[in-house]
Amino acid sequence: MSEAALPRNPSTWRRVLAFILDLITAFFVIGYIVAAATGGTTDDGFQLNGWPALLLFALVIAYFVIFNRFFGGTIWKYILKART
Repeated sequence: MSEAALPRNPSTWRRVLAFILDLITAFFVIGYIVAAATGGTTDDGFQLNGWPALLLFALVIAYFVIFNRFFGGTIWKYILKART
């Protein structure tokens, strides 16, 4: 059997690390975009309260759902080759 025909099962540590890095990346990137759009930027970064914070949570969840469903994996899953 050739290597291309073998099923891929990424190791658990790659999947966990990909999830953690995706979560951090999504919160910082999407968080900064939401803060810039809603006036929540500060000298040290950004601060979100109320509906902008809820919007951030909804967009982070949407990031995971959309990327996994339509693109076959998130950005860090592609980088770490942790897609199933």
